[in-house]
Amino acid sequence: MCRGVRTNGACLEPRVIAKAPPGEGCPRCGGFVYAAEQMLARGRAWHKECFKCGDCLKRLDSTNCCEGPDKNIYCKVCYAKKFGPKGYGYGKGAGVLQSDPYANGDQAPKTTVIDTAAIQAPPGKGCPRCGGVVYAAEQVLAKGREWHRKCFKCRDCTKTLDSIIACDGPDSDVYCKTCYGKKWGPHGYGFACGSGFLQTDGLTEDEISQNRPYYNPDTTSIKAPKGQGCPRCGGMVFAAEQQLAKGTMWHKKCFNCAECHRPLDSMLACDGPDKEIHCRSCYAKLFGPRGFGYGHAPTLVSTDSEPTVTYTEQLPFTGPKAAKGKGCPRCGFPVYAAEQMNSKNGTWHRRCFTCAECHKSLDSTNLNDGPNGEIYCRSCYGRNFGPKGVGFGMGAGTLTMA
Repeated sequence: MCRGVRTNGACLEPRVIAKAPPGEGCPRCGGFVYAAEQMLARGRAWHKECFKCGDCLKRLDSTNCCEGPDKNIYCKVCYAKKFGPKGYGYGKGAGVLQSDPYANGDQAPKTTVIDTAAIQAPPGKGCPRCGGVVYAAEQVLAKGREWHRKCFKCRDCTKTLDSIIACDGPDSDVYCKTCYGKKWGPHGYGFACGSGFLQTDGLTEDEISQNRPYYNPDTTSIKAPKGQGCPRCGGMVFAAEQQLAKGTMWHKKCFNCAECHRPLDSMLACDGPDKEIHCRSCYAKLFGPRGFGYGHAPTLVSTDSEPTVTYTEQLPFTGPKAAKGKGCPRCGFPVYAAEQMNSKNGTWHRRCFTCAECHKSLDSTNLNDGPNGEIYCRSCYGRNFGPKGVGFGMGAGTLTMA
């Protein structure tokens, strides 16, 4: 009768492993380990068949083998159950949920609850929460004082804090962002800050106002020396509320358009010649170019019989004219760098840089210098100075009824 393992009808006798001298063989079975079947762990050679978890007998390899303090090997799950930390928060997932108690003896780590207030510090020098001495290995800094890591929690909800979410309250305590917003943040319509700040604790508006830091919305309560304060209200401007424009500092509250009072920022603000700031639309209405083509769409609407805005003539009537040959060839007045347009015949005002006949505005793409010292558009230049005769009509642009 065959008592061995039966495979494909053949009977295999159990293998007999020769025992090695004590301390030299496989730690699990004690037999000799040859090179073709060895697995290394804890500085010793194991049989591949013996290289299993000491508890669940799961086959191991170099990636999931854990060497225990009892000179045995385990898989990661059994090692965590047997020798890992215990208690709430150390479950390490469902893989280590267990219903079988382990008698670990002295091998299991022991968790002790430390009373941080056992050693009291002198008044004003210990942990602000418990008053105990704070050592370097457990200290957390906030509001210039040292806290125990265990005590560094929100005053209201006792949520554990860190340097990212901790908020220093005006009562010399620490809060999470949610509780700080409820207790010390702005209140009222528009300041809910999301559902995180919805509260049902029954606080009245008077109770909230008593705990809220004082805020004075009047920017003129502290007057600045003349020429140093906000150009709009004249009050002192502090760093937390300043906006820069025209080389001066403005209150963030005052930094709005002088016409429509729209709030402005560095992208929308336009510095006007009246030493005020305007939004782009109001700046274009007040100081932009006038005439056909410069209406900026919304400014073209007028239902009154008389215009509401009086446009001033752009040509100068006063002031000395430039020396002969040095001013604008059209009007004779000096030409400054901000308004000059260049042509072959000289430097012109931007407003004078038009065709001498049809008065069409010109630029470098349609400019033609005439032999009489004037400038023309292409059509007028062709009519006046171009070739004449059959075939030289220059297209429909030169057809005229005159």
